[in-house]
Amino acid sequence: MELSGAAVVVTGGASGIGRAVVRQLSDAGASVAVLDRSDGADDDEDVDVAIRCDISDEAAVVEAVRQAHDALGGLTHAVLNAGVGGFGTLLDLEAAEWDRVVDTNLRGTFLCLREVARAMVGAGRGGSIVAVTSISGFLADRGMAHYSVSKAAVAELVRVAARELGPFGIRVNGIAPGTTDTPMFASTAVLPGYAARVAERTALGGVGSPESVAQAIVSLLEMPWVTGQIVAADGGVSLWSPIDPVESMAPNPPGGPQ
Repeated sequence: MELSGAAVVVTGGASGIGRAVVRQLSDAGASVAVLDRSDGADDDEDVDVAIRCDISDEAAVVEAVRQAHDALGGLTHAVLNAGVGGFGTLLDLEAAEWDRVVDTNLRGTFLCLREVARAMVGAGRGGSIVAVTSISGFLADRGMAHYSVSKAAVAELVRVAARELGPFGIRVNGIAPGTTDTPMFASTAVLPGYAARVAERTALGGVGSPESVAQAIVSLLEMPWVTGQIVAADGGVSLWSPIDPVESMAPNPPGGPQ
């Protein structure tokens, strides 16, 4: 499915991965509507219409998607990227903090998916939706239960939506980023040595860029025979295993660099 002439909604498109997606979509010739809580996309030359929206608010999402649909003359694609992070161990986690993260990451993604899907079904021309989940949705990271659970649920939402919407010609897939150099990741600067440790355990080395994750998202939007899949765009950090025996073979494990 060509992106030239496509009409795309991007949630959370004012910064980070979302902003990189907007730039690449615009370069490909798509028209883009950004839904974001901030006004960071208002003056972005790559954005055709910027709409302030809290995606956890059902009425706001319904109205924002309607505005995007009318402004772009329909919707053919959507990138459901908006999300928030959080930290708190289970013994100390307040219900309000749980709700804050889950309401945005899961409820908000559901609301946006439902509304863009309704618009696509109504148009009768099919479509393509990519939701951004996280490798934390299938890892067990301490202190991130609410975030991890919300992202795991988004992955399952993708799979169910792919089955339900497939008969309408709508493909639904997910991208699971790993550690990516975004404003959310910047909050880990308070953790001594965290970024260096992640970089060391990433198969391709380093921390991912928003542009590299965005490239995976845009590519997945275009794949005509792929649906219901969760693709990890993480440089291989989720391949790391704490019980890998080769890590104990120093200094040069078999098959390693000499």
